[in-house]
Amino acid sequence: MAQTEAPATVATAAPAAADVKPRPQPPYNVILLDDDDHTYDYVIEMLQKLFGHSKERAFQMAKEVDTTGRVIVDTTTLERAELKRDQIHAYGPDWRLKRSRGSMSARIEPAGD
Repeated sequence: MAQTEAPATVATAAPAAADVKPRPQPPYNVILLDDDDHTYDYVIEMLQKLFGHSKERAFQMAKEVDTTGRVIVDTTTLERAELKRDQIHAYGPDWRLKRSRGSMSARIEPAGD
């Protein structure tokens, strides 16, 4: 009886774990938009509670949103930026003003280079 050889197989090596580098996620800015239905105290309180900003930093951000119409309150991953935007939208009205009917507005944008 003739002997047959098994077909040759080519083994491909998987890249070593050390060779694979995760790609960093692109950063996104959470941008708070100005309105006339929320007080500085509301903005400062919200930024402290949702983002952990100091009172001084939150005050500076409140001034910036009031004078320029917008302020970047966080730069983070897309998933976290979406969460933080949604938390701003869910924060509720400013109890200090009767005309305040809801939360402030925010949006997310890709962070620049």
